[in-house]
Amino acid sequence: MPRYPLIKSVLPHVIAVVIAAISMIFAQTAISAEKAYKNWDDVVSAAEGGTVNWFMWGGADNINSYVSDFVGSELKKRYGITLNRIGINDTAEAVNLVLGEKQAGNHENGSVDLIWINGGNFRSMKQGELLYCGYQNLLPNNRQVNWQDQSIANDFGLAVDGCEVPWNRAQFAFAYDSARTKNPPQSIPELIDWVKAHPGEFTYPAATDFNGSVFIRHVFYHAAGGVDALLGEFDQQKFDAVAPKAWAILNEMEPYLWREGKTYPNAIANLAQLFANREVALYFDYDPAIFGINVENGIFPESTRSYGLKDGTIGNTNYVAIPYNSPNKAAAMVTANFLLSFDAQFEKAKASIWGAAPAIDVSRLSDAQQAQFAGLPRNPAVVAPEALAKNALPELHPAWIDAIEKGWQENVAK
Repeated sequence: MPRYPLIKSVLPHVIAVVIAAISMIFAQTAISAEKAYKNWDDVVSAAEGGTVNWFMWGGADNINSYVSDFVGSELKKRYGITLNRIGINDTAEAVNLVLGEKQAGNHENGSVDLIWINGGNFRSMKQGELLYCGYQNLLPNNRQVNWQDQSIANDFGLAVDGCEVPWNRAQFAFAYDSARTKNPPQSIPELIDWVKAHPGEFTYPAATDFNGSVFIRHVFYHAAGGVDALLGEFDQQKFDAVAPKAWAILNEMEPYLWREGKTYPNAIANLAQLFANREVALYFDYDPAIFGINVENGIFPESTRSYGLKDGTIGNTNYVAIPYNSPNKAAAMVTANFLLSFDAQFEKAKASIWGAAPAIDVSRLSDAQQAQFAGLPRNPAVVAPEALAKNALPELHPAWIDAIEKGWQENVAK
């Protein structure tokens, strides 16, 4: 009997078994990697003298200096770790690099050891199984993180699941020149009326800009009657019910915007320049520390003041994540742990450095450390983080954000 037909019929099954075996090997490799470090001492020992390629947005000089000069020097001094800060314009660049390496079969010697990440980029990496997870409990400074806080445990509505480490928090706030504007609007409804009463004195960046997109979401929340109606997975039926109301509000505002809404700033930096030039009366940013930095640099007037809205402003946590194929996981874990330390969080909170809100729960620190945080000077232009936090609104699931941004382009920008 000829043997070739038998081989032909059995071959697909053999291939399937081989593929399954290879998949099991990769799975076992991932599991063993999770168990490779019995305790923190093992991690530190493996990390000593290592290198961390940290891919992060590089658009702010003060943040770049903090990472390179402070974090980098401390890691070198304490652990012999060399930190390479690799500035990128968009986090998606790093995500795509890891994805490309996975597709090419590079599962152990990736180019990226750490990424500053959140939101849609985290979703992409989690769904693509591109993340190294399950190491948080090894980090000594993880005890200073309040994982019961849902805005930390969930990244834009997606469970962190041990795949990220928080290192910074931000919340949207408005700024105005108190010498020019006496009664700035205190809520989205007040803002809508204020814009119509002060033609040409307000605008916002296009949805392609992160801060512009956040502003549009505030209007969307208002149109929905509050964010609670939009939480969870994307719901097309809910979107279709709310979106026309939001587009109507924004279109009604358009003739009263700067340059009658015929053009929108392309980036938040353009809006900052308009505010500095007194072409618009209101400015906003997802990082309120920038208000003080711009005052100290002579860009904004000293009479600049900032505030949150009575109906709340959106806040989020941003994180660092380790790709699954990082060849320097131990050094990346040590870096993530240091970013959660009192020293790193306190340095970052200094107005002269960054002025960023801490990602750790300050109440979990020693009394002396809490006192140091409480004694930090804050530029008068910067609203107190605790005042903003009282009316913090959650971010939406990335699928909601995608739909809102696309809807704005189609129904408002055009």
